[in-house]
Amino acid sequence: MNDLALLLTPEGRALLDEVRDTDPARELAVATRLRREHPAELVSAALGQARLRQRAVVKFGAEDAGRMFFTPNGVEQSTRASVAAYRARRMAESGITSVADLCCGIGGDAIALARAGIRVLAVDRDPQTVAAARANADALDLAGLVEVREADVTEVDTAGFEAVFVDPARRGGRGRIFDPEAYSPPLSWAVAAARRAPRAAALKIAPGIPHEAVPEDAEAEWISDGGDVKEAVLWFGTEPGAVRATLLPGPRTLLSRGLPDPDVRPPGRYLYEPDGAVIRAHLVAEVADQVDGGLLDATIAYVTADALRPTPYATAYEITDHLPFNVKKLKALLRERQVGTLTVKKRGSAVEPEELRRKVKPQGPHAATVFLTRVAGAPAMLIGHPVRA
Repeated sequence: MNDLALLLTPEGRALLDEVRDTDPARELAVATRLRREHPAELVSAALGQARLRQRAVVKFGAEDAGRMFFTPNGVEQSTRASVAAYRARRMAESGITSVADLCCGIGGDAIALARAGIRVLAVDRDPQTVAAARANADALDLAGLVEVREADVTEVDTAGFEAVFVDPARRGGRGRIFDPEAYSPPLSWAVAAARRAPRAAALKIAPGIPHEAVPEDAEAEWISDGGDVKEAVLWFGTEPGAVRATLLPGPRTLLSRGLPDPDVRPPGRYLYEPDGAVIRAHLVAEVADQVDGGLLDATIAYVTADALRPTPYATAYEITDHLPFNVKKLKALLRERQVGTLTVKKRGSAVEPEELRRKVKPQGPHAATVFLTRVAGAPAMLIGHPVRA
């Protein structure tokens, strides 16, 4: 709180501008110089904030991160801007004009909602976090649409808002929390709050949530950005029972059609690696149907097919070799092919990629990808390369 108050003064803002590009390796020298002209507490606060802003660029982009204010937890736990913008756009396109953002953190989702033209009540119980959220709404010229309130979200009346967004805390003193009822607030409370919303609600949850924990009246959506799974969202007031995987940028959305599990078949010419959101959403069958393929193994999310049928929901690889797992044979094959750049992917194998690289010692001008997996239950190696679009 004191750090942020110092940084919001004219002297603090000027100092933030001065240290914005400070190399962490030079912080001590910079701090020593600046303390000759500024209070030590302010210098420490400015350098700490500059470091947080540099870390936040990957989530918020350089322009916004350079204007916003962060806490250490805020950088770690805030939603990536592209994902927040997608979710806000869904709400805006459904006609939502006001949202109660409960557990708002530093305000990343509130910012996205406001930029979509939605009026937001942003609530959090942590004073430092609330101060950062309020400063961020001001810094990005969104204070007219965002009201920030310090309160316990379980005691806030949301009746005046069309929709509710809840992002429960999923980290505790010992790290990530996997039990939804151990979230703060618990998932059951968030679901009850969602059901009370007049028009719609969205609950941000961990992507590893068991499907059986998804309420029957909710739509479940898994979202990836650039191939990395970022979150799952439970939507209320949209399509009860629907399951979807959404890939950003795009967005591209794959909906469940309730297909049965694909058949297991021998390796074909192509291997398809489904996007992580597709796998989390249990939509591998939909991808297999798109490419007219089957599974290499009943328990592994690799799809194989004889023909190349590009799909945005999976990366295609052309397979040149299929061998039983044998490090010596792999080493000989890579030496023969002069493979020096080896990408190792694995599912259903206990072998660590770095361990395998040390053993095969790839050398040469060419590149290859090896899949360590199972084929019809047997350990196997498939060698190939990604198909260029």
